[in-house]
Amino acid sequence: MKIGILGGTFNPVHIGHLILAQDAMETFELDRIFFVACARPPHKPAGLLAPDEHRVAMLERALAGNPNFESCDLELRRGGTSYTVDTVRELQKQHPGDEFAFIIGSDTLPELRHWKEVDTLLGLCRFLTACRPGFDPQAFAKQDLGLAPARVEALLAHVFRGHQVEVSSSDIRYRAAEGMSLRYLVPESVEIYISEHRLYVK
Repeated sequence: MKIGILGGTFNPVHIGHLILAQDAMETFELDRIFFVACARPPHKPAGLLAPDEHRVAMLERALAGNPNFESCDLELRRGGTSYTVDTVRELQKQHPGDEFAFIIGSDTLPELRHWKEVDTLLGLCRFLTACRPGFDPQAFAKQDLGLAPARVEALLAHVFRGHQVEVSSSDIRYRAAEGMSLRYLVPESVEIYISEHRLYVK
């Protein structure tokens, strides 16, 4: 089985996450997508995150009805700072024989050099990179990613163009705080959950 991993804070999950996962699944013929909510991102203040139980609840509501999408709380149960290499290792232990691929946006490529044990990580699974607006793989190939040439070549070999959806969790949090509509930005079930639990309200 080929399993895609989409990691993030999902604070909150929105339609951009869902469309990205669907595009990756169709492009690379993946069987399932694990949505992995992180406990503590290495590069974001933990204080800005909604409580774990709310982020998981919103994920579960967003993914309900899609048998190919699954919420994974591995990082939340592990606690501490969430590192992708640790997560991939653990998932491989839990799912021996399955093939994993990690899904990112092209804006993340320059940051990979700073990820924990990145060379080991790139050897454990493929990275599938969705093009962001303005991203040119040919021009980007000339940039120094601080990685071995073979790693860069492998990364650029799995770049794909999906639907360009400009939605961000930060904008959704802002809109929620200002009492603005979240319609069409998040699944209806997530919009209702945010309203009922008064998440992101000032």
